Amino acid sequence: MGRQFPNAALQLPEIAEYRNDAVDSLTHFLQPAYQQANPRFLSYSPADFTKLLRDRVEETDLHSSFSILAAVEAALRVDYLIRVTGKRKDPLSRAFRDIYKEKGENARLDDDLLDTWLQFHPEFRALIGEFRAALHFRHWLAHGRYWVRPRNGRFDYISLYTLASFLFSNFPLHHD
Repeated sequence: MGRQFPNAALQLPEIAEYRNDAVDSLTHFLQPAYQQANPRFLSYSPADFTKLLRDRVEETDLHSSFSILAAVEAALRVDYLIRVTGKRKDPLSRAFRDIYKEKGENARLDDDLLDTWLQFHPEFRALIGEFRAALHFRHWLAHGRYWVRPRNGRFDYISLYTLASFLFSNFPLHHD
């Protein structure tokens, strides 16, 4: 029997549901009609409400994007640990055990896990490349966005959700 993992990791549908609930709540809250009920908004014009809503939805999308990327990393790390502790015999699992002997649970996502996936599953080259590009976006988010947004500004909530869905649908990941 392999290692047990807490069931705290968010799944893509949960992240999407949270994001949609937050956007619905913001849309309801930031209506010009709400202006009379909240003194905070007395000086806001309808255009101000529109901009505030757009900014808040964008921020919600960034938080949700971060959650998506964290969920993918968690799934890859859980797969790694299941393959290592489950003593699976496939070549990828054996390579992961070699990494585990040296680095244990401190294996690096990009350099160790993704490189090994690529070595044994070259058919995922494009998908891994796209995920690696998304990791630059994640680093920008995780470190406070204090530098100019990465060149690969093509990433947003929808594109990351699509990428994660595709990765989960195609990678033969082991789960708890």
